[in-house]
Amino acid sequence: MADAGQVLILAVQSAGWAGAVMILLAYLLLSAHKLTGHSLVYQGMNVFGAAGIALNSWWFGALPSATLNVVWAGIGAIASWRILKKRRSSTSAM
Repeated sequence: MADAGQVLILAVQSAGWAGAVMILLAYLLLSAHKLTGHSLVYQGMNVFGAAGIALNSWWFGALPSATLNVVWAGIGAIASWRILKKRRSSTSAM
């Protein structure tokens, strides 16, 4: 049976791998023209993917990678906010 420390490390590693897969999938879908950079789905995949990698990087002491991914997530969050703001203003104009 795994102890709590091993379970935590497994969770952090899983977050990192899931984040990497999510960012790669977002890029694949963008490159295949299935999503656009203005898509809330694309931006969300980047935000959650970067958050998973940032957590993993911070936990294991890879601070440059953690910093990069915090900034990456911030860019995606701002883009998502702008997309939502634009949607609200276009629907309220009707």
